[in-house]
Amino acid sequence: IIQEAKRTWLNSYMVAYEIQITQIEHEYEMELHQFELTNSSQIYLNNGTITLFESFLNYINHRIKRIKEEIAYEKIPIYKRKLLNAQRRSKSTNKTVSIKPNVILDLIYHPFTDIQLAYLSRDKSGVLHIGRAIDYKRKAAEYRQTTGAYEELTSNPFDDIICTVTRLLNQLKSMNRISEWQRCKMNPVRKLTELAYMYFIPKPHKKATPLRPILNTIHAATKQISQYLDKLIRPLFDRFVRQTTFVDGADLLDQLQKYIQKGYFNSSTLFITFDIANLYTMLPQEESLAVLAEFLRVHNCEKVNGISIDTIVELGRIVLKSNAFVYEKKFYRQIIGGAMGSAFTLTLANIFMWKWERQTLLPKLGSHEIYGRYIDDVFFTSNQTEEKIKILLDAANNFHINIKLEYTIGKSAPFLDVLVKNNNGMLESSIYHKPSAQPTVVSFLSDHPRHVFRNVIQTALTRAARYSSSFEIFNIERRAIHSMLLYNRYPSTYIHDQFQKFFAKLNSSASLSSSLLPMILDENQFSTLRQTITNQPTAKQTQLTISAAAVDMTQRHTQIIEATIKRNNNKFQNNVFVHITHEASLKGLAREIHQIHDNHFKNTIYGAIRLIVGYRNNRNIEFELSRKRPPSSILKDPLSKKTNHNGINGNGVNI
Repeated sequence: IIQEAKRTWLNSYMVAYEIQITQIEHEYEMELHQFELTNSSQIYLNNGTITLFESFLNYINHRIKRIKEEIAYEKIPIYKRKLLNAQRRSKSTNKTVSIKPNVILDLIYHPFTDIQLAYLSRDKSGVLHIGRAIDYKRKAAEYRQTTGAYEELTSNPFDDIICTVTRLLNQLKSMNRISEWQRCKMNPVRKLTELAYMYFIPKPHKKATPLRPILNTIHAATKQISQYLDKLIRPLFDRFVRQTTFVDGADLLDQLQKYIQKGYFNSSTLFITFDIANLYTMLPQEESLAVLAEFLRVHNCEKVNGISIDTIVELGRIVLKSNAFVYEKKFYRQIIGGAMGSAFTLTLANIFMWKWERQTLLPKLGSHEIYGRYIDDVFFTSNQTEEKIKILLDAANNFHINIKLEYTIGKSAPFLDVLVKNNNGMLESSIYHKPSAQPTVVSFLSDHPRHVFRNVIQTALTRAARYSSSFEIFNIERRAIHSMLLYNRYPSTYIHDQFQKFFAKLNSSASLSSSLLPMILDENQFSTLRQTITNQPTAKQTQLTISAAAVDMTQRHTQIIEATIKRNNNKFQNNVFVHITHEASLKGLAREIHQIHDNHFKNTIYGAIRLIVGYRNNRNIEFELSRKRPPSSILKDPLSKKTNHNGINGNGVNI
C-alpha cells in the first residue's frame, strides 16, 4: 500500500511538473510570436540576408541546446550521485519502502532449505515466482485429481510410443495415403527423440495462484506429426473462422469501432467476457477428432495437400493417444485432452470451440452483436438485460460436461491486454494491467543488444497510443511507462531521446521538436498520432492474414507443395548462419567476423555465400535458477543405456 501511494505521489508530481513546463512553453511561444511581429520585417543583419528576429531565434535555439546538454551531462549526474548517497544512508539507518519493484527474496541468503525451495518459475508476464515444495506438489496433485486427465504408467513408454508412431507412418505410406516425403517429414529419429516432460507455471492473477500445466514436447516422437498437422489445418481455421476470432486487443477495438459506426452501441450495451477452464486438458479426444472431420467437410476440404480427412484424423489420434511424459521421475499418459505446448492441440482446441459456440451462443445472439474468441477467452456484446444474459451463459455452461465457463458481465471489461468501458454510451479504452503485474521490463543494466532497449520503449508507446481512447488516458499511460523505465534503470536522457524519436516519427507537428518535454500537446496531435498507428496492422494481424492467404497454396496437389517446400529451403541455401552470445564487452565482434569471412572468401568460388551473424542473449535468471527438465537419462531411449562404448549391448551382442 505504501509503495502504491508513493508511486501515486510521484505521478502527481510528474503531472504538476508537466503542467508547469507546458504553461512556461506557452508563455514563451506567445512572447516570441509578439517579438516576431514587431521585428521580423524591420531590421536586417549580415548585408540584409537575415532579420533581427531570425538571428535572435538562432541564438535562443543554440542556448536551449546548450542548456539541455548542461543539464543532461553535468547537473543530472551530480544530482543522481547525491540522491544515491542519500538512499544508501537512509537504508543503513532504517527500512524504507521504495517505489521500485521489490526484491522479494535474496537468492543467495534465502530462508528455505533445498527441500523446501521447490520452484523458481516465471509466469506469462515474465514475473519470477518463488514457492515452497509442499505447496507446489499439493497444487500439482490437486490439478491432476480435479481434471482426471492423467494416468500413471508402470514402465517407460518410450519404445512403445516410437514403434507405434513409426509403424503407423509406414502403414499409411504402404497404402498410399501419404507420400514418401510426408512420411519422412513426420517420422521421428530415434536417437534424437525424447519423452515429453511436464512442468507448471503459476497464474498469479487468479485466486490462490493455481498452476498451469505445460508439456515440453520439443523432442517428442509425435512432434513432427503435430507440427505438420498444424501447418495443414491452422490456415484453414484462420480463413474460415476469421469473423469470430480475435487476434489481439487491437482487433477487438477495431470491431468495437465498426459496431459504434453502425449505431448499435448505446448506454445500455453490456460487455461479457468468459474463459474456459482447463480447455486443453479437458478436450474429449475422440469427440474433438470427430469435430475436426466435420470442420473439414463443412468447408469442402475432403483432402488437404493430398491427405484425406480419415488420414488426418488418424494422425491426430496418435498425437493425442501417444502423449506420454515424465513428471517427478514418474511416467504418465494423458487420457483426456492434449498437451499444452503441442502445436496441434491449439488448432484442435480452436476447432472444437468452433462447433461448441455454433451450438450454444452464436444462434442466440443478434447478428449485429460482436462475438469473438481468442483460444479459451471469449468476448461479446449484448443489449439484453443482465438476467437474460446469465440464463444464456448458464445454459452454455451446462451444454458440455467438459466445457465450464467463468464469466463476467458489466459495462467495463478487461479482455486480453485491453480494458474497455461503456461510459454512458461513449467507448473508453486503455491498457489493462493485471493486479499482479509489476512495472518490470528488461533492465537497462542487463547485457542485451542496444536495439532491445529501444524496442521496449517503442513497443510500449505504440501500444499505449493504440489502446488509449483519449489524450488524457494516453498521458496517464505515458507517465506510467516513463516511471517503469526509470524503475528499471533506464537513464532519463535515453528515455527522453527515445520518446522524442517516437513522437517525431509518427507526428510531423513542428511544435514537437521545439518542446522541452518529449510529449504531444493536445487532443488533435494525439488523434493524428493514434490514427497513424491504428492504420497499421499489428504483427499478429499480419501473421494471421498471411496464414489465411496460404490456403490456396496448401490445398493444391502434392507436386506443388513439394516445389514450395523446396523453394523455401533454397531461400537460405547460399547463406551461412553464425550465432554468437551477446556480450557488451565484445562490441564490434560481428563486424570483425564479417571482415574475416570477406578476407578469406570474397574472391573465391565461395564468394557468393552470404554470412549472417546473429545474436543469442545470455541466459536469464529464471533459466539459470529453475530446473524444469528432468535428467536426460529418464527422457532418452532406454535401449541406448544398454549399449556400451564398444558397440556391445547388454547381452554381449555386437550391434
